[in-house]
Amino acid sequence: MTRPFRVLGIQQIAIGGPSKEKLRRLWVDMLGLAVTGNFVSERENVDEDICAIGQGAHKVEVDLMQPLDPEKKPAVHTTPLNHVGLWIDDLPKAVEWLTAQGVRFAPGGIRKGAAGYDICFLHPKASEEFPIAGEGVLIELVQAPPEVIAALGE
Repeated sequence: MTRPFRVLGIQQIAIGGPSKEKLRRLWVDMLGLAVTGNFVSERENVDEDICAIGQGAHKVEVDLMQPLDPEKKPAVHTTPLNHVGLWIDDLPKAVEWLTAQGVRFAPGGIRKGAAGYDICFLHPKASEEFPIAGEGVLIELVQAPPEVIAALGE
C-alpha cells in the first residue's frame, strides 16, 4: 500500500494526571527528562509541563498534563494511554537503579518482547513499598540495539 506520508518517529506523548507533581517525580526526577516549557490554557483546561527526550530531529516531547479544574472538560487527567515505549541504552542498569529509587515494575522482569528486544514494564500504579510508578500509564522500557544507540545516543 502506498501512503502519501511516512511516520518518522515519536513527536510527543501526552500523559495526564490529577497532579503534575507525581508525573514529574517519575519523568523528570527518575528518568531525567528536561522541562523545556509550560503551557496553560483555560480553554483546554490544562496546565502542562513540556519535557524533552533527545535533541534535534530525534527530540520527542513528553507533555505532563493536569487539569486546571478537575470538574471541567476536557478532562486531561482521565484520558487513558495504553503504554509508551522508551528506548533504553542499558536496560539492566536502568532497572537496578530505578528499583533502588522506589520505582515499581510490573511482574515479569526483563524478557524478550514481541519485536525481539529485551523489555520490561514500569507498573501504572504505585504501592506502599514502591511509591513511584506510571500514574496510570504502563511504560515499556526497551533495550536499544547497537544501531539505535549509535543513532540516538549522541
